[in-house]
Amino acid sequence: MSDLPPAILLMGPTASGKTALALAAAERFPIEIISVDSAQVFTDMNIGTAKPDAATLTRVPHHLIDLITPEERYSAARFCEDALRAMAAITARGRVPLLTGGTMLYFKALREGLADLPKADASLRAAIDREAAARGWPALHAELARVDPESAARLKPTDAQRLQRALEIVRLSGRPVGEFFREQQRASNRAALPYRLLPLALLPSDRAWLHARIARRFDEMLDGGLIGEVDALRSRYNLDPGLPSMRSVGYRQVWEMLEGCMTRGELRDRGIFATRQFAKRQLTWLKSMRETETIETMDCIGPAVETSFLNKIAAFLSPNPQPKPHNK
Repeated sequence: MSDLPPAILLMGPTASGKTALALAAAERFPIEIISVDSAQVFTDMNIGTAKPDAATLTRVPHHLIDLITPEERYSAARFCEDALRAMAAITARGRVPLLTGGTMLYFKALREGLADLPKADASLRAAIDREAAARGWPALHAELARVDPESAARLKPTDAQRLQRALEIVRLSGRPVGEFFREQQRASNRAALPYRLLPLALLPSDRAWLHARIARRFDEMLDGGLIGEVDALRSRYNLDPGLPSMRSVGYRQVWEMLEGCMTRGELRDRGIFATRQFAKRQLTWLKSMRETETIETMDCIGPAVETSFLNKIAAFLSPNPQPKPHNK
């Protein structure tokens, strides 16, 4: 393992302070940042994804941002291909990739590989969407419960994106989703990730602190023009609420408000609630991840957390090239 090039993974729930820590590391070490965020891949979706601003992107190289339009779809498989390509290029420059973000499926796919699922079928997805429009997603959830009860048990009737994919897999293959993942677990010939990893997870133990951060950030997004951003996206692109881009937390709620389904006050409440639920799912993912070192504190910001984080990186990279002077 010591002969492999180093790579750092920084995981954590939304609004936990990952970006600030990643930028601090990039200022001190020869690091380039790779975004692990399924929403930051979309162009023109900046405010609601908390995408780094232009000045930050100029100062610190970032990768896997602004890859596709909001009309398109991105997948964990494509992320793995893009991330490995970016990691190889960073390593070839004598630098260290730091992958950070909140899309836990992408981290898991990169570290453990992907099940060999059937490829997406655009015509079948469109047919499922038409059925959902006519019958409702709860009816399709009931259908999934008959053909793949294991998947139905872990999915909510309102989780349209995952319900669609599960039904698509069953209809294409005639097999439940779980069978593919069990085959993946049994496979013994999967190539290991060719890096020496430092996987770190931010785990704020004070949920009230995290909830306050989430509320404050959502308010900042609203004040910063999130509603106008979604309105502009609807004008510029051929979008519908079923697309992954518009299913993203925040964008979905703004879309519904623009359609007259709620007031601005309700938008704020529902947006914050949806973000808190998202953070809860992220924490569940994190606690199930193997071989991950946790940074568990009451909160995840401040000098003590940053110092601990930077010290972990310094120890991990030694005896690699010494860090640049810390000017703080």
